Parts: sequence; C-alpha cells; structure tokens
Amino acid sequence: MAETNADLVVIGAGAAGLWAAARAAERGLAVTVLEKTPRTGTKVLASGGTHCNLTTSLPAAEAARLFGPRGERFLRRAFRELGPTDVRERFAELGVPTVEAPLEKVFPASGRARDVRDALESWARGAGARIRTDFPVRSLEAVPSGWCAWGPDGERVTAAELFVCPGGRSVPRTGTTGDGYAWLEELGLELVTPVPALVPLTSPEPWVRELAGIDLQEVHVRLEDPAGKRLGGRQRPIVFTHKGVSGPGAMDLAEPVARAAARSNAPLTTGRARKPLRLVLDLVPFLERETLRAALVQECARKGSPGILRALGRALQPDEEAADAPRPVPKRLLRALLERLGLDPERPAHSVRKDERHGLVESLKGLRVPVDGTLGFDVAEVTAGGLALSAVDPGTMRVRERPGLFVFGELLDLTGPIGGLNFQAAFATAELAARALALPSIQGAGRDFRP
Repeated sequence: MAETNADLVVIGAGAAGLWAAARAAERGLAVTVLEKTPRTGTKVLASGGTHCNLTTSLPAAEAARLFGPRGERFLRRAFRELGPTDVRERFAELGVPTVEAPLEKVFPASGRARDVRDALESWARGAGARIRTDFPVRSLEAVPSGWCAWGPDGERVTAAELFVCPGGRSVPRTGTTGDGYAWLEELGLELVTPVPALVPLTSPEPWVRELAGIDLQEVHVRLEDPAGKRLGGRQRPIVFTHKGVSGPGAMDLAEPVARAAARSNAPLTTGRARKPLRLVLDLVPFLERETLRAALVQECARKGSPGILRALGRALQPDEEAADAPRPVPKRLLRALLERLGLDPERPAHSVRKDERHGLVESLKGLRVPVDGTLGFDVAEVTAGGLALSAVDPGTMRVRERPGLFVFGELLDLTGPIGGLNFQAAFATAELAARALALPSIQGAGRDFRP
C-alpha cells in the first residue's frame, strides 16, 4: 500500500486550494495538493464566461455585508486581512493586472480566465507545492500523526494538517460533485443542506416565459414568499427566458427559491416549490409612484386621444439628455403588462379610468412574477449551504474540536451575490488558513515530500 507524507495536504486545486497551497509553501512547509480532475482550476477556467470575475471593486467591509448578517460576521476578519484591493495587488505581482467593470466587477485585464488559473498554479508550484492531479480522494481519517486522505487503489497521503476545499456541487462537469459533504458527515460535522445558488429561476406562468429575450437593466427585484414576507432584494439587471427569469437580479435571490423547492421533496435539479414564491419587479425605480401617476394622467389627457400603449411609453420616457438616463422599458413588456390588466394597448388613453390607471402604476412599480424552482446544480455558479459556520473558527478556518482540520472556500455555508464576491471569500478564507498553520509543531514532518 503506497503512502506519502507531507506537512500539509490540500484537497482541491481550485481557487481556494491553490491560493492556500501557495501561501503555505511560501512558509516553508512541504505541501501536497490532491485534485480529482486532470487539471487544476477547472471551475476558474469556466467562471465569468471564461473571463473570471475574480473579486469586487467594493471596499472590504461593504463586500462582507453582501453575505448577509451571518456571513458578514464570519468574514469580517478574513476580508480585513485580505480585502479586494489586496487580491488585486497579489494578482498584479503574479503578472495578472486587473480592470474594473460595471456592477463592481473586477476581471483580468486580458479578459482570460486562463491567466488567473495559470498564475495561481505557477505561484503554488513555484513556492514548492506538489500538485497531484487525477487523484480522487475517497475518504478522510484522523490518525495519530494528524490526518490521512485515502486515494485510489488504497493509497494513503498523510499530514499533520489538512485543508479541505474541494468546492461544492455547482457545475459538476468541472469536477465539483459534492464529495466533501460526505467526508464531513462521516466526521460527524453539522451540515446545512446544499442547494444551487446564483442560478436562473423557473416560472410556472406561460406569460412569463413568453417574454423570453427581454432584458431590463434598470430594475429593482424583491423576492417574497406566498404570504408576502420579504426574503431579499437586489437592484441588478434581469432577463426573461424560455424557462423563467435569469440575470444577476434574479440569480442573486435563488437560494430561498431552491430551498422552497427542496422542501417539496423533489430532486433539486428539477424540483418545484408547491407554492411558488414571487419576484416583485419595480420596472421604473427611477420614478416615484406619484411622479409616475402624474405623468400618466398628463399623457392620457393629451389631445388626439393616443392609444394607452403610446401614452404609457411617453409617460415613462427618460430624460435622454441626462448622462445616466435609464433605458426605456421595452415596448413588448409594456404591451404584455397592459394585456394582463385587461387593457387593449390601442384603446384611447383618455378612456382609461382612474382605477385602471392605479392598477397600471402598481404593476409598473410591483410586477409580480411567480417563480417555483431553479435550473439546478448543472448551471448554478455556486452552492449555498455546506459546513455550518458555527463549526469553524472564523479567524483561522480550523474546524472546532478537530485538531489539524481546516475547511474553507465553497464548502462552507457562505454565499455572496454575483460580482466576484465568492472568489473573494475563497481567497480570503484560504489566506487565513495558511497563516494559521502551526509551523513549529509540524515542520519537518513531510520527510517523503518530493516537489
């Protein structure tokens, strides 16, 4: 039975694993990285449409807040120690300058995700880390000398310290098939049920799917449960699809929808909530209700009796001279909205009653779009759920009551919105783990290490 010893074993050669391995190797440790797929950083290569939105332009504290109250508390130190600016500086040192993009995104200046992956791998290898690909870990075991990772054909890789960061279940074609959850369960650790997150939503309503292709840049999105309780909100672009709603504004709110589907006891990849939740869309967040109401009254009173669709378009016409003028609401969407309210788009505007105008204003400021599920892990950008944060020391990423075991990255119950936040969390938690290694107690243990 083959056996390899190292000071530190890192399971997973993704964004978090490569960063942690590089930092640990720089500290003089014998580091072995175990990766189940034939190459490193497969998910990095696929991220951001192969452009890799690697962090955010937001300040560290503001970025942490986007993970919600629990996530913010957990990430406070990590983002203080390695904030978005620090990540950009590190990549610049590695030969990957970055540029900012709309919606607080940061990309490699080259626009190539491969440059990000290559920089991380070269950094880790250059620091002395040994990377073994095509090495699927079967199970983990605590041993007297630390930890053992069992591999194919009964091979053992042992180390005093173990980093577990194999990713979640999202985009399984990249190798992230949720292996880590079973390992943690076998160790008796508390898990929050994993569900797909940052993923397009499905709708049971044909009228929603008939709007496929319409995108809205200026829209405020709120998610509500059937009783009207607010579950979250974002002001981000959305796009209607043949299956429902996509775009950052909808995908950022996917976790509660996925959990509702999970409670229906249907498979998460095809599940539907028994009682659909709803997105409430403010189609004109740049207009107050009373301003909109007054503009609509004025347009309906114009001479020549224009049709209500034309009058509505005029009432919503943005100030084209303004530098930041919003895009007009698409006419196809306005027509569909009128028809749902029982209003003929060509009906003379002056004939529209006050109560009908009120309904129109309320629909523009709060269009209700039922959503009952997601497109599942196959297309989800990240996984929500994972190891409960209460099981991990937020200052070191050590698993409580499991000496030598560290868990970080997507395997934790942490989810941020679209915009480089989840890569930022992966890098920052990996940084803390590498800094927390107890060098005096483990240096020299990796006698079989061969870089």
